[in-house]
Amino acid sequence: MSGELKIFSGNANPALAHEICAYLGTKLGEATVGSFSDGEIRVKIEENVRGGDVFVVQSSCQPVNDSLMELLIIIDALKRSSANRITAVIPYFGYARQDRKDQPRVPISAKLVADLISTAGTDRVLTMDLHAGKIQGFFNVPVDHLYALPVLLDYITKRKVIDLVVVSPDAGGVERARAFAKRLEANLAIIDKRREGPNQTAIMNIIGDVAGKSALLLDDMIDTAGTIVKGAQACMDRGAREVWTACTHAVLTGPALERIQQSCLKQVIVTNSIPLRGKELICPKLHQLSIAPLLGEAIRRIHEDESVSSLFL
Repeated sequence: MSGELKIFSGNANPALAHEICAYLGTKLGEATVGSFSDGEIRVKIEENVRGGDVFVVQSSCQPVNDSLMELLIIIDALKRSSANRITAVIPYFGYARQDRKDQPRVPISAKLVADLISTAGTDRVLTMDLHAGKIQGFFNVPVDHLYALPVLLDYITKRKVIDLVVVSPDAGGVERARAFAKRLEANLAIIDKRREGPNQTAIMNIIGDVAGKSALLLDDMIDTAGTIVKGAQACMDRGAREVWTACTHAVLTGPALERIQQSCLKQVIVTNSIPLRGKELICPKLHQLSIAPLLGEAIRRIHEDESVSSLFL
């Protein structure tokens, strides 16, 4: 152990932080996280953390840049308050889609953000379903990479869906979909797509049989929902009985909610790595699962120097 367990949160997802604390039987640390009149982030830790094993729960969700700056400044405040160990708990790691130079003169923003988090004083990172697994290597501190798969699996298994086929929306998600299908003893299908332009997707073909079956589209995030909605329609056009989708991170920007409501999707299963807001809370097709017990158990194991990877064996 590295001192007394303490958990703090920024303003990105306080509800999740409270759920984690409830699981662990502790209370959320007292801190003031606000802003000055010009928009600068203002942080003050309101309790003693000297020698503590501190975890900061903060997804880099909307408003993304404010959430990121809150995380960095909270970490700096804790470091200067003599916390023994600081773990950044980032259920949704933003800027992860910019993880390589795929065009001339573009940044690798995921690496930059990883460097910022490390430089702020983080001793380790706990995150979930990174957009690309290689991002773990961008950090100069240990990274525990969790998967929402157990939470999603439990929900799907309880629904007892008949003739289920797990569908990857693109080639990049095949490994994730294959692992999911194996656990459910279901068949696997892959959507072959080609992009016509930025944020435009043309569905070309489905590799595998979805006719007469319940198709479950699986992805790590839903942003504008264009890929998922067109993928769902492609499955229906090829004879699927119904189409579900499951993802970890409900980014849901721009026309996402409208597209989901007007689509053929029966249900969109997401987690609370990003909180639902506004109309998202009353959308009948959205169903949110809690990852608090999973994160809470991982935090407990890190605090007590136990294996985290055994959560997924």
